[in-house]
Amino acid sequence: MNFTFLESINFNFAILDHELGKNTIFQYLIAVGILLLSVFILRIFKRVIIHKLKKLAKRTSAGFDDLLIAMVDAIGRPFYILLSFYIALRFIEVPFIVSNYLSNAILIFTIYYIVKAIQVLIDYWTHKLAIDEEDSLEIDSSSAKFLRRILKAVLWTIAIILAIQNLGYNISTLVTGLGIGGIAIAFALQNILGDIFASFSIHFDKPFQIDDFIVVGEEMGTVKSIGIKSTRLQALQGEELIISNRELTEAKVHNFKRMNKRRIVFSIGVAYETSTEKLKKIPDIIKKIGDKIDLVEIDRVNFKEFADFSLIFETVYFLNSTDFDIFVKAREQINLAIKDAFEKEKIEIAYPTQTILVKK
Repeated sequence: MNFTFLESINFNFAILDHELGKNTIFQYLIAVGILLLSVFILRIFKRVIIHKLKKLAKRTSAGFDDLLIAMVDAIGRPFYILLSFYIALRFIEVPFIVSNYLSNAILIFTIYYIVKAIQVLIDYWTHKLAIDEEDSLEIDSSSAKFLRRILKAVLWTIAIILAIQNLGYNISTLVTGLGIGGIAIAFALQNILGDIFASFSIHFDKPFQIDDFIVVGEEMGTVKSIGIKSTRLQALQGEELIISNRELTEAKVHNFKRMNKRRIVFSIGVAYETSTEKLKKIPDIIKKIGDKIDLVEIDRVNFKEFADFSLIFETVYFLNSTDFDIFVKAREQINLAIKDAFEKEKIEIAYPTQTILVKK
């Protein structure tokens, strides 16, 4: 009975020594155990340690610890599983092609997740630039978004080149071909490339920003977005106006958002029949009107010239607001008040007339 039991035990251990391919079943079991252990340890690291670090980071006011956790958290589960397979296969002999493909996969996933971690750093840095008013770069949210895209594009380009090179391919021929092809493409896409480089100028020179009201030639509107090739404006009539970035950098742009106050000049003509005594009253009348209107500051009122049909008075005033609606309402108040005051003083506002004298 005991002899039979010992024989069965020996038989079971003999199975473990049985070779399957270049490895014994016992070696395969060790590899499977290492795989499961690696997955378990990495799972603990992913779910427990990082989770606790997140709780700890919430207690601190600094943002750098949150950044590090976010960078580590960017590494996904496929990388951990693939890494576990790679560790497990170190304990058994596998065909070269399997080992080679697995190494290449590890390399690609490593580069991929390193790029993802660096992207978290780029997002954090550009966001900090946009909200930190004391930063010397003084970058706005639109420029931060543009800079973020450029940095990520450069990062992925470098990552792809490194991956190709580490996979054993010669990239010198590829780079040479891209250089020659790039010159040909550059000649074919001169206008588009001009717009792209102009977008760099707009984002970093910042002649205007999002929500600024600008006038370009005969076009005007509020800036809604600044893209790689074009800038979109919301026109006063309500439609969307799209202007190429190259055109914006070459044209004169009036940015009304950056005014501290608005300077307005207007002229009014009175009839030649108006007496000199009434003409002398006009500057005081207009100045008193300006004093009664909020945000209006009269600079000067002068008898400017003898025109063809009228005597011209020029008025210059400042509106201590950059809001266009406030300007329109203030202008309307001034015009109505002048009309009312002239009617009371019986000062006739001139209109085009022609008097013919007939000599007998």
